Amino acid sequence: MQYEPVIGLEVHVQLKTKTKVFCGCSTAFGNEPNTQVCPVCLGFPGSLPVLNRMALEYSVKVGLALNCSVQDFIKFDRKHYYYPDLPKNFQISQYDLPISKNGCLDIEINGQTKRIGVRRAHLEEDAGKLIHKEDVSLIDYNRTGQPLLEIVSEPDINSPEEAYEYLNDLKAIVQYLGVSDCDMEKGTLRCDANVSVRPKGSKALGTKSELKNLNSFKAVKDSLHYEIGRQIGLLNEGGKVVQETRLWDEKTARTSPMRSKEEAKDYRYFPEPDLPPFIISKDKIEEIRKTIPELPKDKENRFMKEYGLSGYDAAILAANKDNADYAEERFKAWADKNKKPVANWLIGPLAAIAGSRNVEISEIKISTKDFLDLIKLVEKKQAISNIAGKAVLEEMASTGKPASGIIEEKDLAQISDTASLENFVDEAIKENPASVGSFKSGKENALMFLVGQVMKKSKGKANPKVVHDILKRRLSDA
Repeated sequence: MQYEPVIGLEVHVQLKTKTKVFCGCSTAFGNEPNTQVCPVCLGFPGSLPVLNRMALEYSVKVGLALNCSVQDFIKFDRKHYYYPDLPKNFQISQYDLPISKNGCLDIEINGQTKRIGVRRAHLEEDAGKLIHKEDVSLIDYNRTGQPLLEIVSEPDINSPEEAYEYLNDLKAIVQYLGVSDCDMEKGTLRCDANVSVRPKGSKALGTKSELKNLNSFKAVKDSLHYEIGRQIGLLNEGGKVVQETRLWDEKTARTSPMRSKEEAKDYRYFPEPDLPPFIISKDKIEEIRKTIPELPKDKENRFMKEYGLSGYDAAILAANKDNADYAEERFKAWADKNKKPVANWLIGPLAAIAGSRNVEISEIKISTKDFLDLIKLVEKKQAISNIAGKAVLEEMASTGKPASGIIEEKDLAQISDTASLENFVDEAIKENPASVGSFKSGKENALMFLVGQVMKKSKGKANPKVVHDILKRRLSDA
């Protein structure tokens, strides 16, 4: 039987407020354990929560960006369960009256646009962090009470690849809004996946597994591939999928049972008695809407229209707001109407340098003027070769020196003088008789091989166009 997966994602975004959602404790990351706590976030008797206005406004902002209906009447609820990192034995969350609901996010998959529904986005407080040692478990309550926005998708996702694209697009939107840094290593973005399989064409949902311990988007994709295969294998063998929570192990590339969820857990929700319901006026909603910046897809389309970029180039540069701003500053400063050379250097050599340093291109400290001066020198096809240009860019990123100074210091100026290149050409012809024969028999690619040999001999300094012309003339005359 042919099966199709049905996937829903629950994404927790930690909002970038200075203080926690219901108290005045700092949200700073990395401080000593249990130094950012107070009676409110520790749940001491008699302590009362007070809602963080910025957390509420950030939540509304995300809801609007995801095309949600922002509710003008909301309330908070107590979600009861016991866990060591939950000091009150309940979590202040939202149940039936969330901040926003019924939204959508369009993703591009295999050249087609697919709409993924956003069921709801609600605000809640985070729990603490368990730290497991060899023979003991410790609890850091610094994270307790951090503002979390939980964004729940509809089960509209039908492949791990769609899940991956949805997460990337969602992360980009949230980062553009400036409400979270979405750093999975710091835990400011976390994701759980619910997955089931059903016979193709069926409308009924299968029995789902909830996947946890997903600390990267790659882990989400890999765990979904494994779990889908596991469930299909069970069904094909006549078995039954059990509703349960499963943990992903990156080392073994497998999921394993964490706890059974044969029956829905009763969280005994009831309205939070220490917080009143809140009314968000339409004027306030519109005021927040006006603060929403140009979002990734809009910027991508504008880059294509204004700067003539391909869809591929525009998508790469618009995926990160800082990178997009970095790129646009350079596009605007490039006098030529053709922005392709700038885009090529941004997503090619500069991105390679950034990748090797595990940073974004916007973090590479090369001024706009110096960056464009280097491209101009390479584009002239006389001053410096493309290969040497990449080496110069690497040196610029490391030292902050301008291109002209590095070229002079390292003697990288391109050799375009025919007389100076003749010796290199002679050596390449003499050492590669097979390639010479191939060219004479009509194989044009052999000529490019010989050009490459001359480039090696000149340590990348030879002008490849001049070398090409010399070789073609010499071999055609021979």
